[in-house]
Amino acid sequence: MNFNSLKKNLKKEFSPKHQLKMAILGDTATQFLSTAIVGYAVEEAIKLDVYEAPYNQIALQFKNPMSDLHGFKPNYILIFEAETKLKDDFYKTPTEEKNSFAKQKIETVKEYSSIAKQLGATILYFNFCEVNDGVYGNYAAQYPESFIYQCRELNFELSKLASETTGFYLVDLLSQQNKYGINFIKDNQLLIQADMYFTLDFLPLIAKNVIDIIKVRLGDLKKCLILDLDNTTWGGIIGDDGINNIQIGGLGIGKAFTKLQYWAKELKNRGIILCVASKNTESIALEPFQQHQEMVLKEDDISVFMANWDNKVTNIQKIQEILNIGFDSMVFLDDNPFEREMVKQNLPLVTVPDLPENPAEYLDYVNSLNLFEAANVTQLDNKRTVQYKEEANRVKAKTYFDNEDAFLQSLAMTCKVEAISPFSLPRIAQLSLRSNQFNLRTIRFDEESLSNYSNNPNHKVISFSLKDKYGDYGLIAALFLEKRAEELFIENWIMSCRVLKRGMEKFTLNYLVEFAKSLGCSKIGGQYLATPKNALVKEHYKDLGFLANQADDSYWSLDIANYQPFEVQIQTTI
Repeated sequence: MNFNSLKKNLKKEFSPKHQLKMAILGDTATQFLSTAIVGYAVEEAIKLDVYEAPYNQIALQFKNPMSDLHGFKPNYILIFEAETKLKDDFYKTPTEEKNSFAKQKIETVKEYSSIAKQLGATILYFNFCEVNDGVYGNYAAQYPESFIYQCRELNFELSKLASETTGFYLVDLLSQQNKYGINFIKDNQLLIQADMYFTLDFLPLIAKNVIDIIKVRLGDLKKCLILDLDNTTWGGIIGDDGINNIQIGGLGIGKAFTKLQYWAKELKNRGIILCVASKNTESIALEPFQQHQEMVLKEDDISVFMANWDNKVTNIQKIQEILNIGFDSMVFLDDNPFEREMVKQNLPLVTVPDLPENPAEYLDYVNSLNLFEAANVTQLDNKRTVQYKEEANRVKAKTYFDNEDAFLQSLAMTCKVEAISPFSLPRIAQLSLRSNQFNLRTIRFDEESLSNYSNNPNHKVISFSLKDKYGDYGLIAALFLEKRAEELFIENWIMSCRVLKRGMEKFTLNYLVEFAKSLGCSKIGGQYLATPKNALVKEHYKDLGFLANQADDSYWSLDIANYQPFEVQIQTTI
């Protein structure tokens, strides 16, 4: 995709899935950057209403409460400050203050972040390209009063700030410089003539990075990587070449496959689900995972292992049934163009990268696509593989039961119900950001906004954690409640789709009715707001016995005076 095609998108008619407001501020001209971002948003069915601040007025726009930025009330504030302007400011700094230049700059950025929070906006801040100005040569890398030293310190402080501050995200321009080089990113001629920093060729790439961050905050993220095996995970064909002759390890082209495996394992460690879909005899396909000393990926790293002679489409469908996640959250890697095309044609929501012919280029190509953007990471993420392997065991066990209730009873399920706590807050926030299908009103909370919400005396946040004889699901559901006189209103109800058809929604309502009574409420209210992804819960309130509001059928109400609890096969635990 090039800049001109993104520019044409500005005139395209489309049905947006999301409508957002973004303010764009820069110390260089931002017209082309704004065009690229808005145009790329159209590709993702996002309509951006943009306020582009006047040139080089970042501080003024933030600090003046009467500025257009404050009046615009954006969802996102994008800030781009060029390394060239940073250098100009550094040169103007008195010599005795140069070694504290980065610290002074980061305090300004913190001030912007604080003001953005007051506006209810999320900041997207570009980190800085790192270009040695040649004043001290190589010595500059170790000399605190040099520009490159201060620039690198500033980038480190920005990373630290982003890691510690909710609602503040870095657009990683520095990584793009490392990959493509400064001459691909910066147009010196445009910079001199029009004070525009970016080359036209680079603009679509950086626009994608910006929209990727927004998408993941909207809950549009990849959760699963499905790997083919022969000539994708290792070189050669295991069924023909045998375990001792596949290409993997530290020699020759085997290194390329080993690097891909290390990358996949890192994804698994951060919570991405790893699966296998391979045309192979299962016992033969498992041999490298179980016996090859140079395999990085082991059998325990794979949540669902599909090795048989069915086509890849069928196996991916089976994986989806077990994981119970959307096809649009799945990525499939396969070296074979025919297999890739089959999946694209039959499962168009699955992301299927067209891998290069040379395996040495696999990893760099996949990394360039930025497929696994994250909004946050919790300590519980690395348990996800175990949880999905346990789910595969449940699916297998279910085949032995003719009666649904008998199967559910056999699971010996127990649920822990508790109010939000410092321990559960990150997981509830993550569930809020990730849940799309079982999400009644699709209200998103990051950790800070969730903390503020729960501190309101009229609000209650309750979490539900489930276990059974196969393992621990972890925290799988949350209610966001507001007491409105005699009504307890469900501001949102979210649940992991991993526990669908377990009776969890009925168990939750049983608990909620008793909780409402304890608050002196006589009814429970709720609302379903449709999105492209939550049709699953369209009839949720109706199925639980709520009555639709005659004036607005998106609202539902339950009179709890005569409520009869549902029978469920879940026990409450302390």
